Amino acid sequence: MSIFNEHKISVSQLLSFIPEALLSHLSANTKVDHYSKVLQGRKMFYLLLFAITSSEKLSQRTLEDTFKDPVFKALFNLDETETVRRSSISERLSKIDSGYFKEIYDCIYNMFCDSYNPAEREKYDLIRTDSTVIGEAAGKLKEGIAQNGGKKFIKYSVLFDGLLPCGVEIYNTPKYCAEDNALSEAVLQHVKREKEHANIYIIDKGLGSAQRMKEFDDKGVFFVIRSKENRKHEEIKSFIEKDQNIDLGEIVLIKDSLVKLYSSKPVPTQKGKTYNKEEQIETHFRLVVVSSKQQPEKEFWFLTNDFQISAKDIANYYRKRWDIEVFFRFLKQELHASHLLSLNKNGIEVMIYMTLITAMLILIYKKANNIGYKTAKRRFAMEIRNLAISILIIGAGGNPDKVFKT
Repeated sequence: MSIFNEHKISVSQLLSFIPEALLSHLSANTKVDHYSKVLQGRKMFYLLLFAITSSEKLSQRTLEDTFKDPVFKALFNLDETETVRRSSISERLSKIDSGYFKEIYDCIYNMFCDSYNPAEREKYDLIRTDSTVIGEAAGKLKEGIAQNGGKKFIKYSVLFDGLLPCGVEIYNTPKYCAEDNALSEAVLQHVKREKEHANIYIIDKGLGSAQRMKEFDDKGVFFVIRSKENRKHEEIKSFIEKDQNIDLGEIVLIKDSLVKLYSSKPVPTQKGKTYNKEEQIETHFRLVVVSSKQQPEKEFWFLTNDFQISAKDIANYYRKRWDIEVFFRFLKQELHASHLLSLNKNGIEVMIYMTLITAMLILIYKKANNIGYKTAKRRFAMEIRNLAISILIIGAGGNPDKVFKT
C-alpha cells in the first residue's frame, strides 16, 4: 500500500513484475534447491531483496534477524515457524547456484528493457562502461586480486545504459587488475549477448590499449574512449583546416583527425626476459581533441572508430559517462555494496546480482515517480514495510485503510 498519492508506480506494482513463474521454474529445473530444507532459492531471493532495501547495515547477522521477522514472512507468504542461523546463511551463500540469480537478473533487465520506446532505445544505446572494486572486509579472501600490502580485492565491471545496469562481469584474478583486460572482456561479453546491437560503448582512460581498440573495430564494436593527452599517433588526414578552432557551444574543437596509433608489443630476449617493442597499428581511428571554454588550457582527447557522428556528439557522449559514477555511488552508499557479505566467490556473485536486481527495481521506481536516488530508496523501503503491515492486518481480520488513511 502506497502512502505517496502522487506516485505513478508503487512498490506493490514493481514486486508484481518479478516473475514468480521464473522463480518456480528455475527452482524446479536447476540445482539451486538441492540439499536445502529451508533456504531454497526463492526464499534466499526475497530475503536478500528485503534486507538490502530495509536494512541500514547489511550483514549475515542482519539476514538471520530478517528471516525471523514476521513482517518479512507475511510479505512473501513464508512459513512462520521456520528459522535459520547465521552460519547456515553463510554456508548457503557459498554453495547456492549463483546462475539462478544471474538468470533472474537477465530476465528482469530484459523485461524492463523491452518496454523502452524507440526514442528511449536510441538514447539508451549509449553504454557507459567502468569498473569498481570492493576492498572492505576483503583481507580474508582466498581468491582475489592482491594489492601491494597483501590485501585482496574483488573487481566488477558494469555496463550501464543510462537507466539500468545492462551487464556485469566479476573478477578475482590478477589478470583483471588491468582495465584493458577487465573492461574489454565486459564489453565483448555484452556484445556476444546482444548480437544485433547498435550500441556505442563509452569508456574512460583505463582502457588505453590500441590492440584492444583494434579488436573492438574488427568485431564491429563502436566506442568512444577518453585517451591520455598527447598520446603518440600518426595523423593521416585532418577533417578540419589547420589551426582552425571550431566553436561548438561550451567546447572548442581543436583536432578532428584520421590517425594511426602506436602500441607496445612484448618481445622475448635470448636471456628469457622480455622488452616492449613499439609498433604501429594499421587500423585507422579517429582522434578528437576539444577544450572547455571555462578551462581553455585543459584538453580532452577522445578516440573512436565511429566516423559518422559529429565531434560535438563525441564530446557529449563522453560527458554522459558520469552517469555510471553516480550509479556506483548509489550502489555503495545506499545498497551496501561497499563491503563483502560473503568471502566466497560464489557468494560474492550472488550478492552482486541481487544488488543489481534491487537497484533496477529502485531505479524504475525513481524514474517513474520523478524523485532522487536517496528519496527513492527511502520511500521504496517505507512502501515495503507498509505493504507487509497491511498483509498482517488483513490476516488478522482488520481493515488496513483505517491505518493508512489517504
